[in-house]
Amino acid sequence: MQRAAISERNPRRAYLALAAAVVSSWSVVATAPTAGLLPILLVVTAAVNVYVVPVRVALTIVAFNTVVLAATATIPDATGEVALMVGFYLLIQLATVFGSVSLLREQRMRRELTEAHVDLRAASVLLTESARTAERLRISRELHDLIGHQLTVLALELEVARHHDGGGAHEHIERAAGVARPPRGRTDDRRGAARRDTRSRRDAAAGRARPAGTGRDDHRRSRVRVGDEEVVAFVRALQEIVTNTLRHADARGLRVDVDFGGTGTVMSAVDDGSGVCAPAFGNGLRGLSERFEVLGGGLTVDGSRGFRVTARVPAS
Repeated sequence: MQRAAISERNPRRAYLALAAAVVSSWSVVATAPTAGLLPILLVVTAAVNVYVVPVRVALTIVAFNTVVLAATATIPDATGEVALMVGFYLLIQLATVFGSVSLLREQRMRRELTEAHVDLRAASVLLTESARTAERLRISRELHDLIGHQLTVLALELEVARHHDGGGAHEHIERAAGVARPPRGRTDDRRGAARRDTRSRRDAAAGRARPAGTGRDDHRRSRVRVGDEEVVAFVRALQEIVTNTLRHADARGLRVDVDFGGTGTVMSAVDDGSGVCAPAFGNGLRGLSERFEVLGGGLTVDGSRGFRVTARVPAS
């Protein structure tokens, strides 16, 4: 049993005060001509000692109180009454000791419950803030992927329009305007619409790149069946890869392989550009890496021969 807070603050003073109270009660009971109600002092000391000392020490004091009371109680020709009185006060002392112990235990449990409630509220606040942060991060990734890809497609359409005259240029300019001003009511966060929109823009971006000198080589080695979250992740990854290839790789071809096996799905994309000696993760690749890590997979890059990006998710 833990000691009371008052004894923890200044234990020496509390011990001295308790010892003085116990000795004083013994002296008063032992020197009084008649017992009367004076043994109540012993009950009081028994009730308060558990706030200062452990329970075993409190029970020891109760035992000494009983001995003092039995030794000093004198009722002529009434030995039975003396034993009854001593037993009565012993029971009262034990009841007060265990009552105080129960009270202290209840106070301790209430304090622990209050602390647990405070910790729970703090955890709830942190969880809410974490959820908000995660949602902001998700939105920022989506904005980065969508806006970056739209700008790439817009630049490609305008570049192709420069190489055409008359109606051919007008068609590409109209497409560029459609990319810059998407139709009202389209919600890219809806997974089906996002996949269709991204897939069509990916094809447009890679296909329109041919006039500028970049070809597309797209291979699917097997029929891929993955969940919606994985599909969105792969589409975003391919979107970022195509965008980066067109902007930075100075490549003429991009090869994309998608393998679906028993351990999971792997998409590998490599261009025939110059590559980089020490590839670094920008905002786009870092966001993709975090996206695949959430799905239990990962994303790696290699710039030794061209620029290779490998994304994988485990089998569900």
